[in-house]
Amino acid sequence: MGSESLQEAFVEFDGVQKSYDGETLVVKDLNLSIARGEFITMLGPSGSGKTTCLMMLAGFETATNGEIRLAGRPINNIPPHKRGIGMVFQNYALFPHMTVGENLSFPLEVRGMGREEREEKVNRALDMVQMRDFVNRRPAQLSGGQQQRIALARALVFEPDLVLMDEPLGALDKQLREHMQFEIKHLHERLGITVVYVTHDQAEALTMSDRVAVFNDGVIQQLASPQDLYERPENSFVAQFIGENNKLEGEVVDFEDDAVIVRLADGALTRANPVKCGKAGSRTLISIRPERVRLDGPENPNTTTAQVLELIYLGDHVRCRLNVHGNDEFIVKVPNSAGHRHLAVGETAKVSWAPQDARALDPL
Repeated sequence: MGSESLQEAFVEFDGVQKSYDGETLVVKDLNLSIARGEFITMLGPSGSGKTTCLMMLAGFETATNGEIRLAGRPINNIPPHKRGIGMVFQNYALFPHMTVGENLSFPLEVRGMGREEREEKVNRALDMVQMRDFVNRRPAQLSGGQQQRIALARALVFEPDLVLMDEPLGALDKQLREHMQFEIKHLHERLGITVVYVTHDQAEALTMSDRVAVFNDGVIQQLASPQDLYERPENSFVAQFIGENNKLEGEVVDFEDDAVIVRLADGALTRANPVKCGKAGSRTLISIRPERVRLDGPENPNTTTAQVLELIYLGDHVRCRLNVHGNDEFIVKVPNSAGHRHLAVGETAKVSWAPQDARALDPL
């Protein structure tokens, strides 16, 4: 989804700042519009401000400056329980004295729903997380992962318009976690709810989201679709944080047509796409995705010889670590299919990449 105008936005952060000590801003001048029905993920390392933003939206933290609006209504002064938001947090506490069924039924009772309708919604929510057989268990009789799934079902049981999730799958094993990513995504599509999701797991963010806001140091570094974030990172932080990335450091020499010419550490000249680099003489960092690098491809301005340092067999591809222009951590993924030659450690290989696939960004 593209950016929504303020009139159409369902959730709005308008000039929001947060400081805990009156000096350091954990969130700096955040402006973000989320459309109704959108699945947006706040992604970033620990301490980047993403969870603080979620807590302000939930009502557990208060913005130091700025305004947060839900469906056009300012909610800064509305307590959490009156915001009508479903919430799943990493350590979401279930009522220990209630069964699973009673835990799920509780938010429906509070809303004055009849017993039959409550039962139907509880069963549907439990089916969603594959926990129907646990309806009469108490939380103490469940594993951590099972409790988290019940917490997820409880947040969704009253079908709120907005659901906030903070690392909800952190307790689950890899296979179940991946399954639940798709379950949540399909659930979102089916119910048409708006989801604001927080994670530090970039694969999870790419899998689930309509748009991803990449946070660092209290600021959104880039807000875009998963494909745009991966294929077209706007700065070095995003390029390094999203997916695997080869980097070559150098100095801008000149600009020619649509390319920038960069002198690398070993003195070689290379051509790249000038995305966020300064004028001649300034430092830049070139970002190239491993799958964009070709072995034994046709000659182009970026063809060079490389030494094979390490080969790791990963089933569908072989991960090759090479020395390219003095960088010992240059990765190429070679598909494990017919037509691709088998490399050996110590041999030299010819590698190349298209200038438009090399993004000249700000130096780290």
